[in-house]
Amino acid sequence: MISLHTSPVRRRRLGVATAAAGLLATLLMAGPAAATPDPGDRGAARTGVSAAQEAEAEAAIRNGEIPGVDEIVHSSNITHLANVPKDALKGTNTDLAFQGRYAFAGNYDGFRIFDISDPRSPRTVSQVLCPGSQNDISVSGNLLFLSTDSSRSDNSCTSTTQPATEKSSWEGMKVFDISDKRNPKYVAAVETACGSHTHTLVPERKNVYVYVSSYSPSATFPDCQPPHDGISVIKVPRNAPEKAAVVNFPVLFPDGGNPGAPDNPGVSRTTGCHDITVLPSKDLAAGACMGDGLLFSIKDPENPKIIDRVQDNVNFAFWHSATFNQTTDKVVFTDELGGGGAATCNEEIGPKRGANGIYDIVGRGDHRKLVFRSYFKIDRPQADTEVCVAHNGSIIPVKGRDLMVQAWYQGGVSVWDFTDSSKPKEIGYFERGPVTTDAVTTAGPWSAYYYNGYIYSNDIAKGFDVLKLDDRRTDPAKRVRLDELNVQTQPEYFGR
Repeated sequence: MISLHTSPVRRRRLGVATAAAGLLATLLMAGPAAATPDPGDRGAARTGVSAAQEAEAEAAIRNGEIPGVDEIVHSSNITHLANVPKDALKGTNTDLAFQGRYAFAGNYDGFRIFDISDPRSPRTVSQVLCPGSQNDISVSGNLLFLSTDSSRSDNSCTSTTQPATEKSSWEGMKVFDISDKRNPKYVAAVETACGSHTHTLVPERKNVYVYVSSYSPSATFPDCQPPHDGISVIKVPRNAPEKAAVVNFPVLFPDGGNPGAPDNPGVSRTTGCHDITVLPSKDLAAGACMGDGLLFSIKDPENPKIIDRVQDNVNFAFWHSATFNQTTDKVVFTDELGGGGAATCNEEIGPKRGANGIYDIVGRGDHRKLVFRSYFKIDRPQADTEVCVAHNGSIIPVKGRDLMVQAWYQGGVSVWDFTDSSKPKEIGYFERGPVTTDAVTTAGPWSAYYYNGYIYSNDIAKGFDVLKLDDRRTDPAKRVRLDELNVQTQPEYFGR
């Protein structure tokens, strides 16, 4: 029986970590096909633990130091309004996008559309079977965009896995027409070098530019050759999406980027980008690119220009994502230590590795610099059977404060304040206990975003959650309303 209550979870750390044919969406009539996970953000997985680790986790549950298996706990300022379990799509749940009264939820097997007009009772509008990890998702007007970062036999929604060593294999971007939310139609596909792990929209009136982030090239992959030191830029005409095409591949790392080991042990070698966040109203973007963090201008969206670049070869392993604050004088970069497959919120890893890095943006124009200020990592104890990692989050729009909600896999959902970029602090949380105590399991929230007064979370294993946040520090955000939200395309909440 899953219980729902507020818990003053004790702050003792746990011990030592283990270490174009068929362009027609297949609406679900039967069970989905499996998708093959890629490195980086992984699908749900289980690996064994030692008897000592299992015993320690069970003891921590008995002592009230961590929640029980599948038990829900949260701070007093958060209420759990709803959970919608997985239905026909059985794969790993991934990212979220929003438009009006709809939420769009990615899944390794396709995507699901929810009607969230009543946040206490989300209703499924449609589910589309279209396998291909990781199915990163975004929307703009009548178009929905889906990333495919697993090598497929073709670009259809009935494709099967096929080795990337075969020239005929396909990876890239898929485009759907969602003018009818009950019947999305697959209208375009664009192959991109090394696939599309994530993507970011730069919308214009007539066109949508798509920045495609991908990585991990190999000399054995015909369509993913080294050095792969940039991103693909796709131009999608709104009135003719079938004409979508790659229009540029800007090189972001002319020197090759962070070399990784042996020069920088424990740091990912830069072979592309993992994720990019843009702030179109300021012509600015921040890139999380494996071993590097970037700040760049997007005044010319087809030709982004690097402004500054930083590395952290002491505490960062894999630059995963980026978020601007409202006044565009800070960036939060996240570190996906362990690739989304390891227990990293424990005493051995500590408070700096696997943390968020908070950077101030100083200077003006093309002379702006990223200046490191501090780290933030959740301090709630997690068992060595819980995969816990800094993941996708969004700004909570409150004037004069820098507030963020963020997913941490089995570390749950964290609400935190970085108004003082040198002294960030958690002000609320929601989490479930371990999935099990006898294995390391990938689960928990992949994304947690604030949209029109509520927090929405896509839990890898448990489904779609809706949370209500009641706190005097965040309450002003309830008055902010958006027609559309793709978190990696940050809006200008309060105007210029």
